[in-house]
Amino acid sequence: MDNDDVVRGRILSRREIVAIMGAGGAALFLGSPVPGLADNHPVPPCVVRPEMTEGPYFVDEHLNRSDIRTDPSDGAISAGAPLALTINVSQLTSSCAPLPGAIVDLWQCDAVGVYSDVKDPLFDTVGKRFLRGHQVSDADGMVKFITVYPGWYPVRTVHIHFKVRSPAAAKPAWEFTSQLFFDDAFTDRVYLQPPYAGRGSRKVLNANDGIYQRSGGSQLVLAVKEAGDGYAATFDVAVQRT
Repeated sequence: MDNDDVVRGRILSRREIVAIMGAGGAALFLGSPVPGLADNHPVPPCVVRPEMTEGPYFVDEHLNRSDIRTDPSDGAISAGAPLALTINVSQLTSSCAPLPGAIVDLWQCDAVGVYSDVKDPLFDTVGKRFLRGHQVSDADGMVKFITVYPGWYPVRTVHIHFKVRSPAAAKPAWEFTSQLFFDDAFTDRVYLQPPYAGRGSRKVLNANDGIYQRSGGSQLVLAVKEAGDGYAATFDVAVQRT
């Protein structure tokens, strides 16, 4: 791994955490305590996440926007329960700090399992650009999106794709690609409402999704809460910059 690259596809070991954070530094929070590190160490807001496959549907649309529900080609708004998603991007060096200027892409299927601007055996949406967009992280490393709770399609569990790319001036450039998942019981409750209801039972859940199981999907499950007429979630991810 290059020093200027992101952490790719794995969780750091205790030895690596200590080396990065410094002998007297804080423990890296990985979703559970790091064995052997003193409990009185402060915990930085850095979370290293597994990298996952980009998949066949990424299109670099250069759409810098927060609300990705609208299709710029005709103004149509994707149906579905609104989902306000905040992503906090940090950089992990000898400490933990927000990473401003990072480009964060989001893309997903709509409520009936269709992606925009791709040709698939089940649909052809070339020219459409709904549910795609990117934001540039602010001084706090934060980006905010308004999207919809994603639907499902036959071969995958419910998910959203995201990509974190280096600030424009970074040399060399780097990127980190992964996916966000949802608690299945929570999703089943969401799917009782239109436009999700009536599509029949989905066959693939987190437990039998190969990508989720092979690549540490349990570390990428969003903690979704009800918010107004929709839902909201916040996700933290750290990239390694040494």
